[in-house]
Amino acid sequence: MADEPATEILDATYRALCEHGYANLTLQDIAAEADTSTASIHYHYDSKNQLFAVFLDDLYERFTDRVDSPDGDTPREQLDTLLQVLLSTEADPSLRAFRTAMLELKAQAPYDPALQERLTDFDEFLFDQLREILAAGVTAGEFDDHIEPARDAECLTTTITGAHTRHVAINQSSDRLYTTMTRYIERHLLADEQPEVAQ
Repeated sequence: MADEPATEILDATYRALCEHGYANLTLQDIAAEADTSTASIHYHYDSKNQLFAVFLDDLYERFTDRVDSPDGDTPREQLDTLLQVLLSTEADPSLRAFRTAMLELKAQAPYDPALQERLTDFDEFLFDQLREILAAGVTAGEFDDHIEPARDAECLTTTITGAHTRHVAINQSSDRLYTTMTRYIERHLLADEQPEVAQ
């Protein structure tokens, strides 16, 4: 059974991070969000750095659960589902606050090897998901056999990451990019002749 106070502290860390951002976040903010004391936080976590290391591990599990095995009967449908999950903001307006906090974490990553390592895990998981979907699509004849899954997955990963940054920095909706990426996929990745669907 999970340690409920520790879990509540992690949930409170998420809420406080979205509200205050990383740079201004204090253990007092997290304690207030969790309706507990900083002494209680120190009982479970030795320092703010250790708390954030565990928090990012927990966040990574949530992220992988969210984007792992996207719905769809074909690689094309799975890719579309994944893009909707990663780019849509209409279903969850709080995503901008969360992406703002994550952008602050990324800004600290060059100076914090442990933080950089954990953020790299997010990036590599997304890249692997995209690469595997594209490779499966090539095998199924759904994507053009001239595409390079690793190269195109790198392009898509970079575009998605950039969309999140633009969403935060200039309030540019990432929903619009979903349409643009869908058109890109149709024009450059899909095979000219799609395989027939078995009846």
